[in-house]
Amino acid sequence: MAERALRGTRLGATSYENDRNTDLAPRQEVDYTCTKGHRFTVTLAAEAEVPMTWECRSCGATALRVDGELPQTKKGKPARTHWDMLMERRTVEDLEEVLAERLAILRAGRRKSA
Repeated sequence: MAERALRGTRLGATSYENDRNTDLAPRQEVDYTCTKGHRFTVTLAAEAEVPMTWECRSCGATALRVDGELPQTKKGKPARTHWDMLMERRTVEDLEEVLAERLAILRAGRRKSA
């Protein structure tokens, strides 16, 4: 009976399609080299915009296109810290005054509870 039993496959486990009589999309191969000397090829669609950098498959470093140049880095604004924003609103004298007031309140509260 085991020989006559129908055998199936799991859903999605195997594709029974083949590549006969199909035209694949046009492709291009782009070579990249990372800073550690790893060289690899990435296959992209022919109409795709080719990036100048790609993550190295071996070490994860940033790889540069073999025939390309480093992209220009854009100058960005430096990160504003909490202190920078505070100094936009207050002067150092104002902050020392506020600190003195708060310390006086805290010290007065400790005396009452003791």
